[in-house]
Amino acid sequence: MLASIQTLDAAQQGTLHDSAVVNTIWLVVAAILVLFMQGGFAMVEIGFSRAKNAGSVVAKILTNLSIAAVCYWAVGFALAFGNGAVAGTHGFFLQGYGDARTAFGAMGFSDATIEAKWLFEFAFCAVALAIVWGTTLERIRYAAHALFAVVFAALIYPIVSHWVFGGGWLQSSIGMQDFAGSTAVHLTGATAGLAALLMLGPRRGKYGRDGAPLAIPGHSMPLVGLGTMILFIGWFGFNGGSTLGAADVRFSEVAMVTLLGGTAGVLGAFVTTSLLQRTIDIGMIANGMIGGLVAITAPSGYISPWPAPIIGFVAGVIVVVGVLLVERRFDDPVGVLSVHGMAGVWGTLSCGLFTLPRLAQYNGVGEPSGGLVYSANLHQLGDQAIGVVVAFSFVLVTSLLAFAAIRATVGMRVTEAQEEAGLDLAEHGMYGYPEQFIHADGHRDLHEGSLPAR
Repeated sequence: MLASIQTLDAAQQGTLHDSAVVNTIWLVVAAILVLFMQGGFAMVEIGFSRAKNAGSVVAKILTNLSIAAVCYWAVGFALAFGNGAVAGTHGFFLQGYGDARTAFGAMGFSDATIEAKWLFEFAFCAVALAIVWGTTLERIRYAAHALFAVVFAALIYPIVSHWVFGGGWLQSSIGMQDFAGSTAVHLTGATAGLAALLMLGPRRGKYGRDGAPLAIPGHSMPLVGLGTMILFIGWFGFNGGSTLGAADVRFSEVAMVTLLGGTAGVLGAFVTTSLLQRTIDIGMIANGMIGGLVAITAPSGYISPWPAPIIGFVAGVIVVVGVLLVERRFDDPVGVLSVHGMAGVWGTLSCGLFTLPRLAQYNGVGEPSGGLVYSANLHQLGDQAIGVVVAFSFVLVTSLLAFAAIRATVGMRVTEAQEEAGLDLAEHGMYGYPEQFIHADGHRDLHEGSLPAR
């Protein structure tokens, strides 16, 4: 790359430098917005948890973010975006990536520093990992999710993201489209969450003697609302940053489409919960926004604005119906399987319906076509379906194997007494909230002796 730059005249070199600076700044800002989403996940999960488990979410979010950072730096990024060459002196085991232009430039992306690209892609990995644990609230051992974080950040997520949008076979050979990760990030996280849930089973008291689901209300809908708004803001970095540059100002189109999808998700959930539950369920409304954002993530860089409200509205409907159906069989406290899983599938498939032909090759990889609305054929829809099935199958199998190994060694689930007392005290020896706000039902004798008073 340096040799090619040296052949340019001064004006050309200046333009290239200015573009690289602008794109690098935008990628770092977008990465920070996506990292801020960790706070959103924390608030949503805390809000949907009972008060006795609130503090454990904080520890989990921070630990998983930190584990993922090291693993993605050491191994993950190389698997996701590497080109097999050996280059670089920055201490990255990921420097099989080659120079800054080779791998990204070959896929039509704008210039930016390798560090900015790593930071942005790591933030995606951290989001996918955060999604996993919504299905496991209030009953998983701390050590279990820490160990799985290593496998997920170093192997599972990098492999799937490489296949889907890192130049891998689903993108380059099949022609699958996933602009920012409805499948690569959200379905991947939700599928790993399903594997964890299958290994853990439901919370105590979730199902009655007749097998009917019983409500276990979260303790703070205001925190759910705060978390949802944080995620909403972060999503502009999530989708907009996936342009991997700002010099062509295309990110503004993606941001507008993102907003329309997310807000329409609220409306879809509002209408559906009104019809099915005869009330305006606060949690469903919040999840409707997240589901709309999940769904619009895959097509956000490939569609014109008009389909965005349709995609988001349908996602809001899917979220409500999905939560009600899933609850009959699976204890998913946050609604991960519906919000990130089902809505992620719908968003990925929607590319096969609404992708504009002129935007279909924006990433410069493979031979994707326009959606059914424009091309009058099912080719792209079929490509999308193949990608969904492959990603789901791979993540489910590998995650089940990883969790089986964890369960057989360190164990996955806390004891009944620990679950009754709450993970804050049982796993961390302290309350997430002051003791006077916690019901004193079984806080002692969780181990051999009594836990210390605090």
